Parts: sequence; C-alpha cells; structure tokens
Amino acid sequence: MIKRMLTLIAVLAVVAASCGGGDDSASAADCGVDEVDGDLNFYNWSEYIDPDLLTAFQDQYGVTVTESFYDSNETMLSQIQGGVSYDLIVPSDYMVAIMIEEGLLIELNKDAIPNFENMDPQFTSQPYDNGAKYSAAYQYGTTGLGVNLAATGEDVPHSWALIFDPELTANFPGGVSVLNDPRETMGAALEYLGYSLNDTNLDHLAEATEVIKKAKANIATFDSDQYDEALVAGEVAVAQGYSGNMIVSIGEADNPDDFIYILPEEGATLWIDNMAVPTNSQSVCTAHTFINFLLDAENGAALTNWNYYGSPNAASVPFLDQEVVDFYADTASAKTEVIESQGDYEINYTDALAEAKS
Repeated sequence: MIKRMLTLIAVLAVVAASCGGGDDSASAADCGVDEVDGDLNFYNWSEYIDPDLLTAFQDQYGVTVTESFYDSNETMLSQIQGGVSYDLIVPSDYMVAIMIEEGLLIELNKDAIPNFENMDPQFTSQPYDNGAKYSAAYQYGTTGLGVNLAATGEDVPHSWALIFDPELTANFPGGVSVLNDPRETMGAALEYLGYSLNDTNLDHLAEATEVIKKAKANIATFDSDQYDEALVAGEVAVAQGYSGNMIVSIGEADNPDDFIYILPEEGATLWIDNMAVPTNSQSVCTAHTFINFLLDAENGAALTNWNYYGSPNAASVPFLDQEVVDFYADTASAKTEVIESQGDYEINYTDALAEAKS
C-alpha cells in the first residue's frame, strides 16, 4: 500500500499548477472541535460517499445533511459564483486553485480538524493549495475507459481511439459514452492527438474539437453520472469514466469478466478531489466537523471501501480492503497527468466542448 501511495504521489509532486494568492479569500473560521452551527448543505459528485457515513454523522451530531450533486467542476463553480450557498463542496485539484484565486473559499481552521494529522503529508503540499490552507484531500483516482469486451472483441487497443476513432466505434453496439466535462473530455481528445491535457494552444484545441465532432455519430451520450451503469447494462460498449465508479459497477455486473478498465497509453488523468468550505457557507463549523469526521481513520477507510477510490488518509491504510489497494497498485505505473488550472484560458475548454457537442 505504501509503495502504491508513494508512486502515485511522486507523479503528483512534479506537476506545476496555479495555486493563486488567496489574498481575497476569507480568513480561518472561529470553530471548536466537534462544534456544529446548523445543518449541512453538502454539494458533491454523485455516488461518492457511503450513505451510512452521512447517517452516522447526523446521529452523532444531531444535524441533517442535505446532499446535492454536480457532474463537473465547472457546473459546481458556476453555482458558487452565482451565489448559491453550500456549506461543503468537493472540488478537484485545478478547481481548488481557481476558487482560491477568486476568493471563493475560506481558510480552514486546522485546530477544529485534529484528524487532519492523519493525512499523508504529500497530500498537504500540492501546488494547487500548498500547505492545504483551503482544502483537505478527500479521495484520488484516475479517469480512463471501461470496456465491454463482449461488445468490442477481446483485442482492443488501450487507446482513446476506443471513443474517438469513428471507424472503430462504428462497430460497437450502442456506441460509446463520453464524460460531460470540459477538462476531462477535451483533455482526452488532446491526449489522443499526442498533446498534453493541459495544452493551451488554440490550434491544438481546435484539432481536439474536430476529433470529437467526427466521433459524435457514435457517441451515444455525454454523461458524467450514469456512464458505468450504461456500460454494464450493455447500453454502450465503451465508457469514459472515473476509476472507482468503474470498478464498483464492473464488480457488481452479472458477467464481470466481460469488462475491463484501462488507462489509455496516450495518457490519462490522475486527480485529487478535496473538501473545501465556500465563503458563503451558512454552517461553517458543521462543515469543519464533517471534514474532521471523514478524516477519522476508520471513517476514511469506510469512505474508500465504499467508493473504491484512493485514500489520502494515511491512518486509514490498515483498514482498507485489499482489492482497493491492489487496484491502485496496478495503475500506479501508468502515464498520467494532473489537470492544472489555466486561468483565463479555462473558458476555451468549456467553449470547445460546447461547440463539439452542438
């Protein structure tokens, strides 16, 4: 397990990301350990936390947790920018940097989060929030492809061609599913062309847009929510998606041996999702207490053992299922990149995906 953690983090450590100054962000909240100041309005990715953990938190602290869902970092950001109030959000690495820069996150009060010391130190020194002043790592994982070998045949390339090559995908019953996420989908198309997913050349982005346009005839859906279910149900032959969702759905399929999860040889995303508190949170202290609750060793393991993503919580390691440990050990040597914030250029990824889908 330690070898797997160190290998993945070594990849992360060399990535340069914009972290912003944070001068306009709110200062740390005045909260005590286990303090609650209202119910928790939790804005999260779908199917990302064990409901039993939410129930346990509610029972222990006498509050109600209301969970809402988003399908991309950009969707979440637009809600926060628009003034919608959530107490706790789960932005990915590059989005943390953007939100710090825009003054949308409060500085965490570590005194109210004693379980923060359980975090693997290498997750607290990432360039998107060096020192983890505004965020606490939640889970990490990869973005790759789930493949139904019964539909595609056994001999398939480990390549983004499985969703972007129209001559190949034309033979797949049901077509393919692609994430409805600007950075992930445009990044995958850029990698398919041999560029970095963090490429900021407008000509290269235009090439990637054309790749998706040409592939669109066989793209059944742009979906960041139900892609794994669609894959195992036989509705699509290949689906772009996140590692944990894929291994859970494949493991629960009637015919799990028909499916594989691959990281394309051109490259794939390695990401870290983080817990953060928006500046307009109405229950700041409850949010801190919930972060502390999830950073408990056994609660952190319960989170990972349920959603099958990697745990940044070093104290959770002894409680992790071996299957989860083995899965991330197998993917640790793959070619991966972390998505970096590209500042004002970010809108170009969003516009490009909208154009490709139109």
